[in-house]
Amino acid sequence: MSILDRLLRRRHPPLIGLDVSTSSVKLVELSMTPAGEYAVERFASEPLGKGWITDGQIEKFDEVAEAVRRVVTKSGTKTKFVAMAMPQSAVITKKIVLPGGLTDDELEIQVESEANQYIPFSLDEVCLDFCVIGPSSEAVGDVDVMIAAARKDRVEDRQGLAESSSLKPVVLDIESNASRMAMSRVIENLPNKGLDSLVALFEIGTETTGFKVLRNEEILYDREQAFGGSQLTQMISRQYSWSFEEAEQKKITGDVADGYEQDVLVPFMEIMAQEIGRALQYFYTSTPHHRVHYVMLAGGTATLPGLTDQVRESTGVESKIVNPFDGMAVGSAVRESKMRREAPSYLTACGLALRRFKQ
Repeated sequence: MSILDRLLRRRHPPLIGLDVSTSSVKLVELSMTPAGEYAVERFASEPLGKGWITDGQIEKFDEVAEAVRRVVTKSGTKTKFVAMAMPQSAVITKKIVLPGGLTDDELEIQVESEANQYIPFSLDEVCLDFCVIGPSSEAVGDVDVMIAAARKDRVEDRQGLAESSSLKPVVLDIESNASRMAMSRVIENLPNKGLDSLVALFEIGTETTGFKVLRNEEILYDREQAFGGSQLTQMISRQYSWSFEEAEQKKITGDVADGYEQDVLVPFMEIMAQEIGRALQYFYTSTPHHRVHYVMLAGGTATLPGLTDQVRESTGVESKIVNPFDGMAVGSAVRESKMRREAPSYLTACGLALRRFKQ
């Protein structure tokens, strides 16, 4: 039973997913229809200024907090409970093996004892959590336990953002876990429900691209690549002698000069496809795996027309755009055309919103 179930004594109380990334704040609220289908009730986003968040660290708290307030107002949600996430770089995780059959209190004592070996900070300076994954493959009767720790100041920043908008943070996840949760639904729509398929997920962010390989809801491989959507903005800026801010605005609105597609967009997509190909080659050479079955692209940049074709041609792997809302019903407050157009950038927010049903 989750903390929300204990507090409210009811199943699946309303919960919003709030994704605070380097470039924007995104909100998703889901519900479930009488037929047992997920439904998108609310979604909204608000951009963040350059430098407000750097490497997961909130540098301009007041400005980010104001953006959170705006996105909550824009969405129209009345829900107060919120699930948020920490960037992978801000969390230390380690899988350990402990004896089976321990009580929760005994597990907590064991985890704290083990954590001292892996966390380069005093336990007084971190928030520590753990979960039992299941029976250990290393020893009969033991269990695999995942421990996670983050510095208290980073956690308190996230909590403060929520509380500044009168929200009550009840879940603090890791971004990679949230995106994996949302991807599990996407993968289920693949042939044979995606069983045993190796799916390469590229979440194209502003400065970096997260690269994960998933198989049967397990993350086999996880690393970041130093390329992202801002490179397109920089190319636009150089080509037309615009400031970075002006180039970013023109990129968003599509109000670009003649020759943009051939002079800037196509070369950028070629570079992006090459970077994805290099990332896959590194995966092949550094793991026992020599192929993936699908390449899936998420993030706002994923929707560039022709990018999936370019990636498919460069990698030789079937490529698709991620839509975390695929197969969901649409609530009356949602503009469906806008939701479909922006869906690839809501992967993490959708995964956080799904925590309502998967506590």
